[in-house]
Amino acid sequence: MAEFGLFIGWGSPRAGKEAAAGKVFEEAVAYWNGLQTAGEIESVEQVLLTSHGGDLGGFALLRGDPAKLGRLSMAPEFQRLTMRAGVCLDGVGVVSAVIDAGVTRTMGAWKEAIADLI
Repeated sequence: MAEFGLFIGWGSPRAGKEAAAGKVFEEAVAYWNGLQTAGEIESVEQVLLTSHGGDLGGFALLRGDPAKLGRLSMAPEFQRLTMRAGVCLDGVGVVSAVIDAGVTRTMGAWKEAIADLI
């Protein structure tokens, strides 16, 4: 299982852009699934959150090799879809993530880095 990911988060649809937001979401899911089929990412999870009073409405987590994910985040089609999503949705953001076993490894490195500061 991959230790790295891209977290793609979004908020509520902008007023009057609900249908467009649905269209862009369908485009993005097709794109992400195509990336997985092509071996560019290991997997993708799509999550829609229920009402909770916060800004985050949902997210996708693309898992894979950190170098491939870095290139992917700068790819023209990825950028185009992110821009389209920003027109329709509040709070669109893309963040690199450390996941699963990578969290344990990163926390170990962090503890070593701060050991002489405590």
